[in-house]
Amino acid sequence: MSEPKQTAEERREAAAIRRRWITLGEILAVIGVLISGLALWNSWSERSSAERERAAAKAQQADVSRTLLLKPSGGGKRLALAAHDPDQAIQSQTLFFPSALRLGAFETTEPRIEAEWIERALRKAKRKDEKVRGDARMPVAITSRFVADGRGFADTALYDVGYQESGGGLFEGSDVELKGLSLIERTTAANARRRLDALWAARAR
Repeated sequence: MSEPKQTAEERREAAAIRRRWITLGEILAVIGVLISGLALWNSWSERSSAERERAAAKAQQADVSRTLLLKPSGGGKRLALAAHDPDQAIQSQTLFFPSALRLGAFETTEPRIEAEWIERALRKAKRKDEKVRGDARMPVAITSRFVADGRGFADTALYDVGYQESGGGLFEGSDVELKGLSLIERTTAANARRRLDALWAARAR
């Protein structure tokens, strides 16, 4: 038997139904594309965030590696200096006093501060006022050249050398006993002399 012929109205309704199914399929396809795009973006964003965190951690570690914190030991006639971080190895140091004392620089391959250096600085200072009761301090600048993570770095900072005088007056055989070392501020090699001289001048007022 042959199928009954569709009326014009039935044909229009069937065409409308097909168009609705095509439109719905297109919408679902677009939604699928959007979901896939969001998933890819989320994955890329997570990878980028993780990479940024790793880069920040690496940069922070590099900054730490380039910064040297000195650890003094001993006392009396000599302060031995070492790095707080055992992975940092000091190769050499340059220590200098305020320019007004005209002492020049002390170069060492064995990181240390000698009491005799402080005694010479005090004689150069030519201060005849009363002695400081308890511990006194002498500002110095120290540039350390060291190795960390297989790379060479240089670090410059101002420190106070703690000391105590004993014996006679400053020009009568006064003896200096070293007590310790404390950080004043970090600086650059280019600015160290200027900062040290400014500090010395401020304390002399």
